[in-house]
Amino acid sequence: MPPLYRPRSSRCVGLGYGGPVPDFDPLAMVKRFQERADAVKKRGMPPVEGPERERFIEQARVDFSDFAMIGDAQASLEDGILTFRVDLRPKP
Repeated sequence: MPPLYRPRSSRCVGLGYGGPVPDFDPLAMVKRFQERADAVKKRGMPPVEGPERERFIEQARVDFSDFAMIGDAQASLEDGILTFRVDLRPKP
């Protein structure tokens, strides 16, 4: 069986990627992203001021958005290809 993940660039080298992914569960991955989105929402504000504070707030907003989007995805693994399906249409 071929590996489920092969890095497309050298930036993944040394990160533990490139070999087969045993017992990979895409639904468990989506659940972890849901948990990360919740953690970002509950994350406290460090004692920073001025531009640093604004950067922290903006990064938290982006982190939450990214994690929540993947957390809302329908994930599938078919023929070694991991696919996330995210409906970005406005809710009726």
